[in-house]
Amino acid sequence: MSRKFIDCREMPGEMACTIAISADSDKELLEAAVQHAVTVHKYQDTPDLRKAIMGAMHVGTPPVERPRAA
Repeated sequence: MSRKFIDCREMPGEMACTIAISADSDKELLEAAVQHAVTVHKYQDTPDLRKAIMGAMHVGTPPVERPRAA
């Protein structure tokens, strides 16, 4: 099993959020990222949000440097 992460610095938005979340399972990472998106960024927990989060997951650990803008 590979460690996975999602880096909020990669996400578009008005808030300059620097949170990165990592976990050993997709399910655990998804739930933590959804909780962050809903609580901090005020998104609604929808299937589209969950799909976007799943698509933003990476294998490994978050980089120290800010990821390049897409």
